[in-house]
Amino acid sequence: MSYKAEYIWIDGTEPTARLRSKTRILPDGADLPDWGFDGSSTNQAPGDNSDCVLKPVFSCPDPIRGGDHKLVLCEVYLVDGTPHPTNTRAQLRPVAEKYAAQDSWYGIEQEYTFFKDGRPLGFPERGFPAPQGMYYCGVGDDEVHGRDVVERHLDACLDAGLKVSGINAEVMPGQWEFQIGPAGPIEVGDHLWVARWLLYRVAEDFGVAATLDPKPVEGDWNGAGAHTNFSTKAMREGYDAIITACEALGTKVQEHVDGYGAGVERRLTGMHETAPWSEYSYGVSDRGASVRIPWQVEVEKKGYIEDRRPNANIDPYVVTRLITGTCCEALEQAGQV
Repeated sequence: MSYKAEYIWIDGTEPTARLRSKTRILPDGADLPDWGFDGSSTNQAPGDNSDCVLKPVFSCPDPIRGGDHKLVLCEVYLVDGTPHPTNTRAQLRPVAEKYAAQDSWYGIEQEYTFFKDGRPLGFPERGFPAPQGMYYCGVGDDEVHGRDVVERHLDACLDAGLKVSGINAEVMPGQWEFQIGPAGPIEVGDHLWVARWLLYRVAEDFGVAATLDPKPVEGDWNGAGAHTNFSTKAMREGYDAIITACEALGTKVQEHVDGYGAGVERRLTGMHETAPWSEYSYGVSDRGASVRIPWQVEVEKKGYIEDRRPNANIDPYVVTRLITGTCCEALEQAGQV
């Protein structure tokens, strides 16, 4: 007997990396071996030195194929045994390990937009649908488009054992969101990348495409983000640590914005529930701020914060590396650990 292992990895496409995958047949009970691929076809190697290596780092049941089949998320390595320059998970590991005692938790709200025939699902062939207002968390055929795909995707994530915590229709027609977390800085990225792969794969069966474009329709339409919720043990126990983390994020604005997804300036305009990309602010219950402190956090004087700047097309390993490094360093220096 044998099983199918779908090896999934992140390629070298710029400015936004893409997912790739291929299938390996393995004997029942066999461990997941390293595997090679042609890096010259994924923007990760030149043609005259094209071999790259896939090293499995996370696996889960394959809800598409069922049975004993597996999805296998991999890091990309060079043949000399060193991480490939595009391997952002490897760059996150030392930061996550350095501040592991602070017990960082993340929850990422992944927005995305369905497209069909070159336009967002639910948009008419000519012109535009009714203005925004009724679509967010809506119900009914005139307000919601793609629910069958979304429900199938949610079931697939649950069957795979991913830490998916919810779904909802978003502000623009054809736009949806799923949430991953709470999970640690590496785990949340692993689960998000596999959930994205499942989203694309499930959407294939319905003849639609899912995009993480941060501004899929120009004009008076919301963009698509990946709002990132973050806390440490100290933040979950006291409000002073909340303020320290918010202040720390304001000291490295450009570094964070640079790592928060290509095209961030198209989305962070100061309109449509965003703060301008070039300015930093934080506030309680303020969805027009860079970082929101939820109202219940101020009431209870403990909890988490939401960085609203990351784009839908983020690399979650980059975002959690930046937030962990910036906030945990400041909390450590302030003795709030």
